[in-house]
Amino acid sequence: MSVAAVKSYFLSLQETICSAIEEREPQSSFNRKHIEHERGLSKPQVLSEGQHIEKAAVHFTHVHGKSLPPAATKRKPELSGCAFEAVSISLIIHPRNPYAPTTHANLRHFEAKSENGTHIWWFGGGFDLTPYYGFLEDAIHWHQQAKKAVDDFGVDLYPKMKAACDQYFFLPHRNETRGVGGLFFEDHNTGDFKSDFALVQSVGDHFLPAYLPIYDRRNPMPYGQRERSHQLWRRGRYVEFNLLYDRGTKYGLQSGRRIESVMASMPPVVNWTYDHQVEADSEEAKLLNDFLHPRDWLDL
Repeated sequence: MSVAAVKSYFLSLQETICSAIEEREPQSSFNRKHIEHERGLSKPQVLSEGQHIEKAAVHFTHVHGKSLPPAATKRKPELSGCAFEAVSISLIIHPRNPYAPTTHANLRHFEAKSENGTHIWWFGGGFDLTPYYGFLEDAIHWHQQAKKAVDDFGVDLYPKMKAACDQYFFLPHRNETRGVGGLFFEDHNTGDFKSDFALVQSVGDHFLPAYLPIYDRRNPMPYGQRERSHQLWRRGRYVEFNLLYDRGTKYGLQSGRRIESVMASMPPVVNWTYDHQVEADSEEAKLLNDFLHPRDWLDL
């Protein structure tokens, strides 16, 4: 087991993803910070107001502490009060073009010591896609890459992680999913650190092949005020999920992380329109009816 190895990979992945985004924003670059503090290291990197990317945030954190935050022990109450060390990478991309979907990814590794001295570790993370207009080929491609990322580690992993993603990124007060899902896993520990770390690396390495072809296909599409207004309205759902349900946001606040970093996933511009109704049989209605409910995207 090695936090150092995971840290090295996450830092490398952070730069790979930021470089890929900057290639698509030649006039903009990430604001890169290196913040060392008594509890570890933070490397928040944010690109704002690009020509094509309205906001992108790719953050790395390495923290240690005497007691795990409540959000990290909700599923592991036996570890309450235990010392821990954690490394993570998390990202969000909010394109300007409404036809290009928002995407989110997160990978994390925890190590803790129980009161009896037992060394405990686990991985978590995944990636998901939030379109504002639904395109079947995009959803299929996204899930093909998700399946490819985990198939070598067990044929049961994709359906299990896909179902977990659909369940987690769900807004019960709206009765809709946040997007078309992807992969989500928590408390992953098969007892084989090398294999589990390889799985995490595979998920990380498949993120760009999953997202960039979709972004590159949709970013050039022309759009108008109707599409922009719909995008800003749908971004409201993103904010609702992050503030009401997201455990990552709660963990960040409880662990004392830099607030600007915790809130960096929020879209830069968003609208809430009272009692907003989409036009029947429109492309906006198609998103709600055909894409924001769990379905098998690889068997259509």
